[in-house]
Amino acid sequence: CLYHQPIIFLSVILKLNRYKARKSLHWPLTKHHSCVFQVSRKDFEGFTNLFHRFLQVKGPSVEWVKIQRPPEDSIQPYDKIAARGLPDSVAACLNKLVVVKLNGGLGTSMGCKGPKSLISVRNENTFLDLTVQQIEHLNKTYNTDVPLVLMNSFNTDEDTKKILQKYTHHRVKIHTFNQSRYPRINKESLLPVSTHLSMNGQSAEGWYPPGHGDIYASFYNSGLLDQLIEQGKEYIFVSNIDNLGATVDLHILHHLVSQPNGKRCEFIMEVTDKTRADVKGGTLIQYDGKLRLLEIAQVPKDHVDEFKSVSKFKIFNTNNLWISLAAIKRLQEQKAMDLEIIVNPKTLDGGQNVIQLETAVGAAIKCFDNALGINVPRSRFLPVKTTSDLLLVMSNLYSLDAGSLTMSPKREFPTTPHVKLGSSFTKVQEYLIRFESIPDMLELDHLTVSGDVTFGKNVSLKGTVIIIANHGDRIDIPAGSMLENKIVSGNLRIMDH
Repeated sequence: CLYHQPIIFLSVILKLNRYKARKSLHWPLTKHHSCVFQVSRKDFEGFTNLFHRFLQVKGPSVEWVKIQRPPEDSIQPYDKIAARGLPDSVAACLNKLVVVKLNGGLGTSMGCKGPKSLISVRNENTFLDLTVQQIEHLNKTYNTDVPLVLMNSFNTDEDTKKILQKYTHHRVKIHTFNQSRYPRINKESLLPVSTHLSMNGQSAEGWYPPGHGDIYASFYNSGLLDQLIEQGKEYIFVSNIDNLGATVDLHILHHLVSQPNGKRCEFIMEVTDKTRADVKGGTLIQYDGKLRLLEIAQVPKDHVDEFKSVSKFKIFNTNNLWISLAAIKRLQEQKAMDLEIIVNPKTLDGGQNVIQLETAVGAAIKCFDNALGINVPRSRFLPVKTTSDLLLVMSNLYSLDAGSLTMSPKREFPTTPHVKLGSSFTKVQEYLIRFESIPDMLELDHLTVSGDVTFGKNVSLKGTVIIIANHGDRIDIPAGSMLENKIVSGNLRIMDH
């Protein structure tokens, strides 16, 4: 039976390698290759466990009829948390905290090579620069020692470590650990894919980092979790490094550390109100008496439209999480971290169809005691996934102070404009060439740009602006232009005389 082949394949390899060196084992990629690839034993064990679970899964991981709305007190409004004020000693709270940034992603979707965290997003500052500035400001202001931990992947580790040297004299201790490295699986045969190794023994095609749910095992296995607990740290604040709204919030931290021991909250998920742009975002539900994260990948096909409903599922997960270190250690040692498997289909460059088995960090909420959602302001969710997002954060909509972006008080509405840049702007380098300077967007509601369009200096955009250059046409918006509720199409070029 095809479904038993992978288990036999993996168990044979495991037996063959039991007598190898303790720190690593050598995994032949296929029986046709004499090449070997070093994989840590912990990675191997983690993958085989995930793979066995994958083979045992039958049907969707949730029964739709069992889904319930979360109890009212399980998702608290941020205003209620903030109304308690701050403690006399903010420093005592901060000294129990570790900031963890998920730093495994590459900037390929924006046309960049290397870690996404090294893309310049504001005043020549990268995501990583801004993160370091934020934590350094906290440490200087409150005379504390909040460390920064980066969870890298094998894709980002080397480049990130090189750049960390520039922060040697900053008042931030920076630690790193690596996500696991798992083999991609052939969709048809369910065997690890066959790849040609490069000269240094690395092969990006054959391997992948298994999603940010891997943080618990990798953090524990690295030894860093125990090290931080020994230093008196109690909580981690985890977020995506490309979410520029994910700064340390002292009110949420105070709420965590001030709970009585018997009711100590081990996990807080920041959620925020859904808009039509967020319909695919994971949401919180009550399921089997536990607060649980429901992702769109888990939803049966005939209920996807219901899941996307803004009226039924009003909030979504920002992936800003506050988690107890002691609880992570306990759950890892009890092997009680049960995360739903996300099957991510991919097509390799050669056309081969593969699957990646992944997990999500927020899915662990059901495993922790007294877990809580906090409905935070939208300002705490400011991800930069595309150049459309980049345009917003580079504009005068935001001011930069100590690494943190805040909405300009001159903006009359709390919401950000809806910006949709066309394919000519997808890559960061192309995007930068098309703007001589970033337009004034304080009074902008909606911007759509399509085709070969460039912007001169000091352009102002207000209301709804749609600029469409048809194929073969080009539109140059002249320097100093003010476009308010305008549709611009056709061909417009300003020639130098």
